[in-house]
Amino acid sequence: MAAMKTPGVYIVEKNAFPNSVVEVATAVPAFIGHTEKAMNGNKSLINKPWRVTSMAEFRSYFGGEPTPVFEIQEAEGTEPELLLNGKGYKMQQSNTAYTLYYNMLLFYANGGGPCYIVSVGDYTMDFDAEKFTAGVETLIKEQEPTMVLVPEAIYLEKSACVALQQAVLAHCGLKMKNRFALLDIYNGYRSRQDPEGDPVNEFREAIGSNHLAFGATYYPWINTSVVSEKSITYANVDVAKLKELIEAEVAEWKDEKRQAQIAEQLPKLEDAELEQVDKDLLHTVLLQNSLVYRSVLKEIRQKVNLLPPGAAMAGVYTMLDNTRGVWKAPANVSVSNIVAPAVNISHDEQEDLNVPLSGKAVNAIRTFTGEGIKVWGARTLDGNSLDWRYINVRRTMIFLEESVKNAARAYVFEPNEANTWLNIKSMIENFLRGIWKRGGLAGSVPEDAYSVHVGLGDTMTPEDILEGIMRITVLVAITRPAEFIEITFQQQMQKS
Repeated sequence: MAAMKTPGVYIVEKNAFPNSVVEVATAVPAFIGHTEKAMNGNKSLINKPWRVTSMAEFRSYFGGEPTPVFEIQEAEGTEPELLLNGKGYKMQQSNTAYTLYYNMLLFYANGGGPCYIVSVGDYTMDFDAEKFTAGVETLIKEQEPTMVLVPEAIYLEKSACVALQQAVLAHCGLKMKNRFALLDIYNGYRSRQDPEGDPVNEFREAIGSNHLAFGATYYPWINTSVVSEKSITYANVDVAKLKELIEAEVAEWKDEKRQAQIAEQLPKLEDAELEQVDKDLLHTVLLQNSLVYRSVLKEIRQKVNLLPPGAAMAGVYTMLDNTRGVWKAPANVSVSNIVAPAVNISHDEQEDLNVPLSGKAVNAIRTFTGEGIKVWGARTLDGNSLDWRYINVRRTMIFLEESVKNAARAYVFEPNEANTWLNIKSMIENFLRGIWKRGGLAGSVPEDAYSVHVGLGDTMTPEDILEGIMRITVLVAITRPAEFIEITFQQQMQKS
């Protein structure tokens, strides 16, 4: 207020309303993995979190899809994956399985939006657990991400994958305390009755017991359709073995014209300097005439399309947050670009997934007749906790905490007295009232949904005032999903 030293009229303006709480974003995942490139103009983006909002942006900064190469091996002592010329064969990828690009396609197909990419290397580098962990650490200085995923972790050695996933949980629940980890199950494409071991139990035993409320996992892996038929050609196969198998197939034909047509094209398989037009012609001719060629490409496409479900769920979280709110449980919703789960789960088989003795719940992805493929679980890994059992409760609390925390920062160093306490209380109550009206808090009236306490004799002692501490207590009733619905039927006596 200006000093009144000259006679006259002075205007004094006073704020009539408290500050408002700005809602933080709830669905901004951070993906860590390998990309074709990582460049912004002439500047490297390696190990630098970079925000993108679409696949077009992703491609401009981080490049396109990888080129997986598979070897055709005879299935000796194992069940064959495909039969070629009367013999059993299996397909084995011979180069590193870079899958971040495919996971990004899955993320955006399921409603994904803004996200952060941390590229830890290009397609010439092998997977290294330490590089992935370092990539997670780069997110410490970023405020916006709310989820963390490392889709390629499941291609590391098992012990390295577990250590990395534990590091992700520690990052979310210990260092930052405002993020949620979406973890994938190692070998999650296998059945729980697989002779090599139950992947779900192995995950539960290995993941530990720390920070489980800040993570969730899904089973099984999913057969997707993100990689189309056009994306797979002979460039994805060991051409020497492929040529040998096609020659054996052609030798059995009785149509000499077709034999001559294929014989003319086959030598081009091993020509590395072939023009693109000739490559396309070779691919088309083989695809139209050779059953071996079609079978091999189909098997490769199925293998490349087998992906863990974490990225799809990040997209589902984003879609639900934008349409319903973070308080809606991310379950009983369809998953897009999926052909089928890798393992079919029955009602009875899900019992141990959802309510295990250890509490480490694993959310199921199931097929329902007439309804399609749905997410059928909404629990964190801390399933025995009544506070943090549900994903939406944990994520809603993170949302409320971060929003209020950011707004309260404006009052740091303000006088620790009644006027400041009243302003802060009004600010938080106005924010919570808006959340309650949108269905984010439970209660028929606002008093049942939330309460805010601040002040001397309520939340603070005179010693707190002297030490410069302002204590605010916020009580909220967060909505919980109706996970189990019981309908009781009973006969009654005939009345007429």
